[in-house]
Amino acid sequence: MTLDDILDRLHVVALPMRVTFRGIIVRELALIEGPAGWGEFGAFPEYEAPEAAHWLAAALESAYRQPPPPVRDRIPINATVPAVDAERVPEVLARFPGARTAKVKVAEPGQTLADDVARVEAVRALIPTVRVDANGGWTLDQAVEAAMALGALEYLEQPCASVADLAELRRRIDTPVAADESIRKAADPLAVVRAGAADIAVLKVAPLGGISALLKIAAQIDIPVVISSAIDSAVGIAAGLRAAAALPDLRHACGLGTGSLFVEDIAETPAQEDGYLPVQPITPDPARLQALAAAPQRRQWWIERVRACHRLLPR
Repeated sequence: MTLDDILDRLHVVALPMRVTFRGIIVRELALIEGPAGWGEFGAFPEYEAPEAAHWLAAALESAYRQPPPPVRDRIPINATVPAVDAERVPEVLARFPGARTAKVKVAEPGQTLADDVARVEAVRALIPTVRVDANGGWTLDQAVEAAMALGALEYLEQPCASVADLAELRRRIDTPVAADESIRKAADPLAVVRAGAADIAVLKVAPLGGISALLKIAAQIDIPVVISSAIDSAVGIAAGLRAAAALPDLRHACGLGTGSLFVEDIAETPAQEDGYLPVQPITPDPARLQALAAAPQRRQWWIERVRACHRLLPR
């Protein structure tokens, strides 16, 4: 596919969010309407071109190549709870009907461990299985303290930033440790597994360069895999569902229910049923693409970003 062809197929949208998530209240991303379907390029604005190019590769794969054959037609989904006050937890969880697992954001800048404990306890009162995601926000000692304070958890996701700290943390606590950033931001995504630093691998389609790249990594590790989103629109979520559907083994609920965090998405998405989402293609609604289109200067910013990333893709 040529750069001109990609740009001719580009739509840039700005999706307002219900709550601030990862410091974002409006999610900008570019969508590519290709011959095989739709692809999503949503690398966060602070990512430089070498990292963002993986996200573009994932978008192009979805737009220009057929997905792998599925082995399941629905995927268990976890509820996602941003770093909101504990009293807002029921409101958030109401958007995840039937979910039996919840992922709770913790270690938010400006908040305390007491805030995290209150939020987790509010979730635990409504959903039986709870996992937390610190996005590498704790030191090793803070992670040990948090594991003690937060009680029984399915796992701690990326509690510390470094692989060495993750490995040491596993020796100090009984709670399983999951790696996210240590896989998707690493030059060698398998290093964290070889170091014995994770019990579970959290894999995301876009940062890893596409469904096929994700499945290749999953095939080379001997720990369970959880597929998660990167605050994706319905198009990106569909890619995550297709990846999860192609895994030979899927033991844990996936973090692919984040579409409910948007005030409005680019397509009418299927509702969760009994904690599951169906695996099916998504076609954006033309009216929504127009209504949610980013401002002209932001569209141009994304065009230039596509140009910069496209130069870095293998030929």
